[in-house]
Amino acid sequence: MDTPMPEASGFEHLTITTPGLASHVAVVGEGDPVVMLHGFPQHWWQWRDIGPRLAEQGYRVICPDLRGAGWTVAESPGIERETRLRDLVAILDAMGLDRVRLVGHDMGAMAAMQLAYADPERVEALVWLAAPPPFMSFSPKMLGALRHLPPLVWHRPGRSFAGLFGPEYAARPLAPGTVEAYLAPMRRPEIDGAVRRLYRGMVLPEAMRIARGAYTAQRLRPPTLCVFGRRDGAYTEADLRRLSGVPARYADRFEFAFIDGASHFITDDAPEAVSDVILEHFIRADAAA
Repeated sequence: MDTPMPEASGFEHLTITTPGLASHVAVVGEGDPVVMLHGFPQHWWQWRDIGPRLAEQGYRVICPDLRGAGWTVAESPGIERETRLRDLVAILDAMGLDRVRLVGHDMGAMAAMQLAYADPERVEALVWLAAPPPFMSFSPKMLGALRHLPPLVWHRPGRSFAGLFGPEYAARPLAPGTVEAYLAPMRRPEIDGAVRRLYRGMVLPEAMRIARGAYTAQRLRPPTLCVFGRRDGAYTEADLRRLSGVPARYADRFEFAFIDGASHFITDDAPEAVSDVILEHFIRADAAA
């Protein structure tokens, strides 16, 4: 199915070919590279408002559609725990990007996290959006953040994802046209069919490693900012801070930021505020370097 791509001012669109993958990558601006990794069920267009704001401040913003999303096409349907990490490294290599600032939302934060631990010299600064730090302790209070998992692990092809944009996850209703722009590529059989593989092959295995404390035995080297909306009912500020203990035990430089009037889909709820905290984090990271 030929799915029309939504419009976003200032972006150019590239196809980056790496072994087994033709990645759609949207790019805006010139300057130091910032790679932004979308969440689920989203794609590059998630950054339509934030990318140009960063570009205005002198950054080249690079927004790939990750495997199993958007307009990226994979030769093989298989997805394992580090498949998207390997894809990301291949894209960076193909684009000649030795060192980048990295932003990830939701599922995109997983690949960002994996790269930061696996190759910290490649990550100049890191921002996680609506994703807890992997060294955080587990609490039964977190179960609310997992209630969406069973339908996705057992996803039936053709089932709509529109419910994921409901009031449990968005501080205010997304416009129907916005939801449609996100979900249109999900109707492609190869993308719809990737949902089970993403959750069974990547999300669940990585979640099990986190639960077993794999990242409490490692150190997070890049300066990292973890950002949540204050209306994200699954993660309150008090719980996040308590369950994260003393971040200095696990990370060289780690901070939290909380945005009013935003929930899980934080980039749609508050794009200007998200842009501001990202830019401020980059400035602090540069000053401390």
